[in-house]
Amino acid sequence: RGLTRAAAAIARSQIGVDSSGLAKQFRPRSAKGNIKLCYKSVCVCVCVAGKVMVPAVGVTYSVTSPLSHLPQTFTAWCNSHLRKAGTQIENIEEDFRNGLKLMLLLEVISGERLPKPDKGKMRFHKIANVNKALDFICSKGVKLVSIGAEEIVDGNVKMTLGMIWTIILRFAIQDISVEETSAKEGLLLWCQRKTAPYRNVNVQNFHISWKDGLALCALIHRHRPDLIDYSKLRKDDPIGNLNTAFEVAEKFLDIPKMLDAEDIVNTPKPDEKAIMTYVSCFYHAFAGAEQAETAANRICKVLAVNQENEKLMEEYEKLASELLEWIRRTIPWLENRAAEQTMRAMQQKLEDFRDYRRIHKPPRVQEKCQLEINFNTLQTKLRLSNRPAFMPSEGKMVSDIANAWKGLEQVEKGYEEWLLTEIRRLERLDHLAEKFKQKCAMHESWTGGKEDLLSQKDYESASLMEIRALMRKHEAFESDLAAHQDRVEQIAAIAQELNELDYHDAATVNARCQGICDQWDNLGTLTQKRRDSLERVEKLWETIDQLYLEFAKRAAPFNNWMDGAMEDLQDMFIVHSIEEIQSLITAHDQFKATLPEADKERMATMGIHNEILKIAQTYGIKLSGINPYTTLSPQDISTKWDTVKHLVPLRDQMLQEEVARQQANERLRRQFAAQANIIGPWIQTKMEEISHVSVDIAGSLEEQMNSLKQYEQNIINYKSNIDKLEGDHQLSQESLIFDNKHTNYTMEHVRVGWEQLLTTIARTINEVENQILTRDAKGISQEQLNEFRASFNHFDRKRNGMMDPDDFRACLISMGYDLGEVEFARIMTLVDPNNTGVVTFQAFIDFMTRETAETDTAEQVMASFKILASDKNYITVDELRRELPPEQAEYCISRMTRFVGSDCPSGALDYISFSSALYGESDL
Repeated sequence: RGLTRAAAAIARSQIGVDSSGLAKQFRPRSAKGNIKLCYKSVCVCVCVAGKVMVPAVGVTYSVTSPLSHLPQTFTAWCNSHLRKAGTQIENIEEDFRNGLKLMLLLEVISGERLPKPDKGKMRFHKIANVNKALDFICSKGVKLVSIGAEEIVDGNVKMTLGMIWTIILRFAIQDISVEETSAKEGLLLWCQRKTAPYRNVNVQNFHISWKDGLALCALIHRHRPDLIDYSKLRKDDPIGNLNTAFEVAEKFLDIPKMLDAEDIVNTPKPDEKAIMTYVSCFYHAFAGAEQAETAANRICKVLAVNQENEKLMEEYEKLASELLEWIRRTIPWLENRAAEQTMRAMQQKLEDFRDYRRIHKPPRVQEKCQLEINFNTLQTKLRLSNRPAFMPSEGKMVSDIANAWKGLEQVEKGYEEWLLTEIRRLERLDHLAEKFKQKCAMHESWTGGKEDLLSQKDYESASLMEIRALMRKHEAFESDLAAHQDRVEQIAAIAQELNELDYHDAATVNARCQGICDQWDNLGTLTQKRRDSLERVEKLWETIDQLYLEFAKRAAPFNNWMDGAMEDLQDMFIVHSIEEIQSLITAHDQFKATLPEADKERMATMGIHNEILKIAQTYGIKLSGINPYTTLSPQDISTKWDTVKHLVPLRDQMLQEEVARQQANERLRRQFAAQANIIGPWIQTKMEEISHVSVDIAGSLEEQMNSLKQYEQNIINYKSNIDKLEGDHQLSQESLIFDNKHTNYTMEHVRVGWEQLLTTIARTINEVENQILTRDAKGISQEQLNEFRASFNHFDRKRNGMMDPDDFRACLISMGYDLGEVEFARIMTLVDPNNTGVVTFQAFIDFMTRETAETDTAEQVMASFKILASDKNYITVDELRRELPPEQAEYCISRMTRFVGSDCPSGALDYISFSSALYGESDL
C-alpha cells in the first residue's frame, strides 16, 4: 500500500502515456526506480527509465508523443457509450470524480449491472463508488496497480486518462482478433487488409500512417462505398480528407468525432492511443460486414475449386477428342495395303512411314501420357475437394484411349512388316523381270529365221554333196536345238515365278513366254519334218564331207558353251550377306578353272578348220568358203572366245564391288548392334530403378520427387543415343539390310521400350505428385505416409505395386479395422471402382486419408450463402454481386435456378440446390 501511494504521488506530476496504447510510462526528473501497473491479459505499465515491457504481447515501447489528443478523444469515446444511457460528460477529469458516471459507463459497455452506488456527496462516498468501478474492472481480468480511487476523486487527469485507456483496451481492443493475431496487432492487420487495394494508402502503424486521412476514407469506402467518392480525394489535402472521414463517420456510422484534423496534421507523430481508440470504433461498426466477408471468401474458395475442375474437364475432353480423331484418321492409312508397282513408290511409302514414326507419332505419345496425367490429377483434386469423380464423355475414358492406341500400334506393326515384305518382293520381281528379258532376247535372237530355214525345200533340187551337207547341217541344228531346251525351260520357270509374286506387268510376260513356247513347239515339229525328208532322200546321196561335219559338230556345242558362259558372266545377281557373295566368287573361280580345257576344245575345233584348209591347199580344192553343215565360222568362234576372256575380269570386278558393299553392310550391322546391346539393357535398368524409387520409403515424398526428376532429366538427356540408333537403323534400311545376327534387339524393341520408359517415369512422377497433393490437402505427415507405404509393401506379396483383395483385407485387419463381408465389399467399391481385382498404392492412400480428413461440405456452403442472404432461404443478384468478386458472382448467377416460394422478390435465386449440386448431390 505504501508503494502504491508513492507511485500515485509521482504519477500526479510526471505520468505519461506511451504510443503503443498498451502501457503507461513515467518520466521523473530525479527518480530512478520504476513502478508498473499490470493486469492479466491487457497491461498498463508505469516506468521511470523510459522503457516499457508489456507482458501481454512481449513488446517494448517508448513514449515520444504528447497527451494533447487524449482528453478530447477519450471524452468523445465515453460519450459515444454514455449517450445510450441518456447522459454524457463535459470534462473527463471532473465528471468521473464522484464515480457515478464511471459506473454507468462500465454498465453500458459491458452490459452488466454493477453494485448500487452510494448517494452521498462526501469524499468517502465518491471513493467508494470509484472503488466499485475499479473492482469491476479487476473482475474482468485486469490487475490494476498504482491506480487508486483517491487519484480519480482528486481529479488527477493523467491517472483518469490511464484508467479510461485501460477500459478501452479491455472492452474495445482486447477482443479484436484477425486470423492468429489479436489486440493491437489484430487491429493493425485488419486495417492493412481492408486498405490494401487503395492507392496512396500504406498502413504500418497507428500514428503517421493516418496523417493524410486517406486510410480512414479507405476504411469507410471499403465497407460503404456509397458514402465517399474515393477517386476525388487528394493526398495533398490531409485536413480535407480527415474532416470528410470525421463528418461521414459521425453522420452515417454513429461514430462521434474524437480527433481534431489540424492537431493530427500539425503533430509530427500523432498520439497512437487516440488513433487506436478512434479506429477501433470503425472495427466494431463494421464487425457485421466481416462475417459476410468470411462467408464470401468461403464461397469464392469453393467456386474457384469448381471452376478450376470444370476447366480441367474441358481440357481433358478436348485433348481426348483430338487424340482419338488423330488415331481414327491414322489407322485407315496404316491399314491400306494397296501395293505399289515400282520400287521407288514403295520406298516413298517407307519414307512416309519413317516420317510418321519420327515426326508425327512422338508428339501424340506425349499427348497420350499428358492426358493420363491430367485425368489422374483431376480425379485427385475432385476427391480432395469432396466432389464426385469425373466421368468423361462416352468413348473418351482413359481405357478407351488406351484401347484405341493399342489398336493403332497393332496396325502400325503390321504395316511396317508389310512394307518390308513388299520391298523384298519388288526387288526380287525387278531382278527376275530383267533376267527374263535378257534370256528372252537371247532366245529370240537365236530362233530368228529358224522357222523359215526349217521350212525350206532346198533338198529337192540339191546335188548329192549338197544333200549330204543339208543332212549334216540339220543334225547340227538338232544338237543346237537340244542345247537351247534348258534356256526355254528357264524362261518358263521365271515367268511362273513372276506370276506367283504378282508382277504388275505379268500379262506382257505371259504373252511373251507363250509366244516363245509356241514357237519352240513349232520348231520341234518343223525340225522333225525336215529330218524325215532328209532321211527319205539320204539313201540317194553319198556321204557328205566328214571333215566339215566334224567341225560343225564340235563347233556347235562349244559355241553353245560360250553363249552360256557369256550369259553367266553377264548374269545379274542379288545377295544379302558376305556368305552369299563368297558362294558366287567360288562358283566364278570354278568357272575360271575350266577355261584351259575350253581353250583346248577351241584349239581342237580350230584345228579341224585348219585341216580343211590344209587338205584344200594340198589337193588344190577350191572351197566356197561356206561350211555346208553349220553357219558358224572360225571367226565366230574366235570372236566369242575373245568376248568370254574380256567378260571374265569384268565379272571379277563386279564380284569384288559386291564384296565391298556387303562388308559395309556388315559394319552397319555391327554398329547398330553395338548401340542396341547397350541401350536395351540401359532402358531395362532404368525401368527397374524407377520401380525401386516408387516403393522406397527411406526418404520423404519430396526426396522421391527430386530423385524421379533426376531420372527424368537423365532419360531426356539419353534421347540423343536413341536418335543416333534411329539414324543407324535408317542407314541399314536404306542399304536394304533386313536382318542382324549380332543382336536380339530390333529398332521396334528399342522404340517400344523407350516409350514405356517415358510413360513409366511420367506416371510415377504423377503418382508422387498426387501423394504430395493428398498429404498437403489432408494434413498427413511424412511418418504417416511412410507407415502407409510400409504396410502396403508388406502385403504386396507379388511386389508389383498392387495388392490382391485377400492381401488388402489382411492389411486392413493388421491396421485395426473390424471388417465384415458387407463392410469389406463397400470398401472395395471405393478402392477398386472398376472391378480390376487389385488395389493400387494411390487407391490405398486415398482410402486411408478419406477416412479421417475434413473437407468442405454442401451444408457449410449453404450456411455461408445464408449469411450473405441475411438468413433468407434465397439470395438476390445484387447481394451476390456485392459480396462476391465479379467472376464468382456471375458464375453463381448463371448456374443458380430461380427460387420457388411466396414472399420473395422477382429474380430471387435458390442457393440451396446450387450448393448441393456443387458436391454432386444433384445436377448443376
